[in-house]
Amino acid sequence: MQIKPGQPDGKKFYQLLTGSIAPRPIAFASTMDKAGNVNLSPFSFFNGMGSNPATLIFSPMRRVRNNTTKHTLENIYETMEVVINTVSYDMVQQMSLSSCEFPKGVNEFIKSGLTPVPSELVKPYRVKESPVSFECKVKQVMEMGYEGGAGNLIICEAILIHVKEEVMDDNGYINPRKIDLVGRMGLNYYCRASGNAIFEVPKPNTALGIGFDSLPESVRKSKILSGNDLGQLANVTEMPAIDPAFDDEQLKNIIQYYSTNPDEMETELHHYAKKLLEQNKVKDAWQVLLAGA
Repeated sequence: MQIKPGQPDGKKFYQLLTGSIAPRPIAFASTMDKAGNVNLSPFSFFNGMGSNPATLIFSPMRRVRNNTTKHTLENIYETMEVVINTVSYDMVQQMSLSSCEFPKGVNEFIKSGLTPVPSELVKPYRVKESPVSFECKVKQVMEMGYEGGAGNLIICEAILIHVKEEVMDDNGYINPRKIDLVGRMGLNYYCRASGNAIFEVPKPNTALGIGFDSLPESVRKSKILSGNDLGQLANVTEMPAIDPAFDDEQLKNIIQYYSTNPDEMETELHHYAKKLLEQNKVKDAWQVLLAGA
């Protein structure tokens, strides 16, 4: 299926876009106009774009249905300040409530039951319930178009960051299981970054993985091992060798039971290696596969 931007209609294309570019982090943006009127609104076209300087970008789109702009954008043009708050699962319903299109001048902190806290370096309030809040100066606003659905890229520099200590680990890093963030999907869907949704993938960085092309042919063409499985195996920095000290009872049983049928032995070894890879036991999986090579 091929789709050209703008075809079908703008609303459906927007839904296709937000359904496929997901999950997206949420910028819970707190702003204030020159008169001191407060606004609080979530935006999911958002991300961090650099750490030195600390650069955050989010985009309040022009509304698809009537081509109007949002109060957040209007306030930013007046003051060039914003506080971007992160959204945890415990506050997702209140965040959603704040996205109602209340008339200008209505305080979404009051409507959503969230708690405003004075910022240190900018005028907009931060959200007490948010695990992390970024006080930002707006560096630039890039208008991407003037029709409904056009983005307005708000490029911000974070000048002060507030982090709740309870979401940190012992090394001073954010613990993803403690911060419990939510992400935006398409339509009415969200996702929660907790439980089995959180997993680790080791980064190769400067240590180069051997790559798919270095895998033994029997492994590379396995009907059991998936692309993810092969990716784990190919991420080792050098081709493993058989370890005589590797002692595994299930491996011994497979070799003994299928000793007269090499094809079935290979199948069983690949099944066993797959289970080990699911447990992130890459070294053990390699030893199992090498035993059948």
